Parts: sequence; C-alpha cells; structure tokens
Amino acid sequence: MTTHDHSHSHSPITRIPHGTPPVSSLSRRSFLKLSATAALGVCATSALAACGPAAPGVTPVAGSGSSSSAGGSVLGDGKTLRVGMEAAYAPFNWQATEASDTTIPIQNVAGAYADGYDVQFAKVIAKALGMEPVAVKMSFSGLIDSLNNGQIDIILAGMSATDERRQAIDFSDPYFIGHFGLLVKKGSRFEGATSLSDFAGSAVLGQKDTLLDSVIDEIPNVTHLTPVDSVPSQISQLTQGTCDAITYNTENTDGFLKANPGLVAIQFEDGKGFSQVVPVNAGLAKGKPEVLKRVNDAIAAVPEEERTSMFDAVIARQPA
Repeated sequence: MTTHDHSHSHSPITRIPHGTPPVSSLSRRSFLKLSATAALGVCATSALAACGPAAPGVTPVAGSGSSSSAGGSVLGDGKTLRVGMEAAYAPFNWQATEASDTTIPIQNVAGAYADGYDVQFAKVIAKALGMEPVAVKMSFSGLIDSLNNGQIDIILAGMSATDERRQAIDFSDPYFIGHFGLLVKKGSRFEGATSLSDFAGSAVLGQKDTLLDSVIDEIPNVTHLTPVDSVPSQISQLTQGTCDAITYNTENTDGFLKANPGLVAIQFEDGKGFSQVVPVNAGLAKGKPEVLKRVNDAIAAVPEEERTSMFDAVIARQPA
C-alpha cells in the first residue's frame, strides 16, 4: 500500500490541523480533520475547538467518557462499541442502504449502515475488545465533544492525531498514512504544473478544520481562500471556477477523477509536492490506558499486505 495523505493526502483522504508532528515510524497512508477540545474553557478560546451539538438519537452511557473511573479497561457498556464517524467521507466511511459483510449498523439512522476503511478497522478493534460495533453518524467537528460526553466510545473517522487534539483525547497508533495533492479543472493554466511553486499566486481552497486547509500554506505566495465545510463543497467551488485548485487526499485519486471527469490531479515531481503526510488514528477518551493498549495491539496485528488489500477493496466499492 503506497502512502497517501488525507489531508489526508494520497488518493484522497486525511484531515489534520496545522502543526501536526511528522510521522516517522509508520509506512501507511492516512488523513484527517480536527475536532473540539474537551474543556469548555478551551473550547471558547481554541481555534481548533468545535463545541457543537451531540448526534441526534444518541444517549450518553455512564462511565464511557473521560471522567470514567473504571480503570481504563472498559468502553461504554462493554458490549456495544459506538463508533463516531461522519458516514459521508468515502473511502474512509460512508452510508449504505443494505447490510453486508463489510458494513455495521448506524445506530442513530434507522435502516442505514456504514462502510469504508474506518469501518473495517472498527470491526477489527471491536473483535479485539469483545464488543459489537455500531456507527454513530455525526459531524466531524462534534466527534471529540461527543466522545468526552460519553455519547460515543471511540472515534474512527479519518481523524489524525495532532498536538491540539491530544489535549482533549488520546489516540491510537495510525492505521493508515496518507498524502495531499491538488485538483484543478481540465484546461486550467495550472494543469501542467509539476511543483507547488508553479501555483504561486493561485487561489486554493481547502476544507474547514482539516489539514486539507492548513496544508495550503506550503504553497509559496498562495491566495489561501476561506475554507468550506466539506470535500463536495470544495469540488463544487472548483467546478464553478471560484478557485484555481483544491487540496485533496491522494489515496482516492481514482475515485475522485471517476466521479468528476472534468478534473485533473496534479502530478508533482519527486520532492516538489506537499511535504506533510497524514496519519489516521483512532480516538479514545483519556483515562483508558488498558483499552488503548488493546486497540494498538489489534491495529498492529493487521499485516501491511492485509491493509493494502482492505483499502483496495474499499476503493473498488465506494460510492461514486
């Protein structure tokens, strides 16, 4: 499996905030967004915080948040693993209408299921913990608050560990490493670009509260546009011509281009693209050291070859 980035960066996928430390010991692709901090005081002052509403239809479970005194050995009720995700961020997670061997039910959306790369690791982790996984669909910006409020037990949502997020929650080792790239419209004057320096003076659009936005600052003399809320919004703005390029996670390059034939993925020469890579990590409430170790052991037990096969299969079945 080649490395990609979420903001992910690769074929497309990883979201991460500015100031993310480099990934030095992993050989995978990944990405992610950034979330709220736990303390209300921090939430009021942190540029990374997002104290949004909880997911509808989800009831907190006593002892499942960061205030738990269960010795860090149990998540939630110990039976059902409630996995927070957007269920709208393919190939990491998306909503499906039918159950299959690759899906899990979405707890707060009747008759709906979640699939994607995050979901496959949710299955792996749940099995290691002796629990049954269900997805809880919510906005990315509300995930960390919901975790600390006990409304979900774990985050598997293409999220990357960052210094800011580590102030609020703990993270597992990465289960994916991704890379970033740029998409432009066919016929654009930037279509033949081979380095970030070729985009000097261009207007580039990212996704709010993710590395897809902060990574733009690697481009010299760029016009860094106000980010939008979602990847579909990025694509819409690019298609409408309101920007010259958008950032994306390179892992999903084939899927993006198949769904958007009017776009072109920039092919950077070696060393002339984005330097930042993006790890995708599971998020856990603080105070769960035993669970965190079991989660890391479960992730480590999945061979690289199996991860590659898993990711390729996800790419093949993701929605257009």
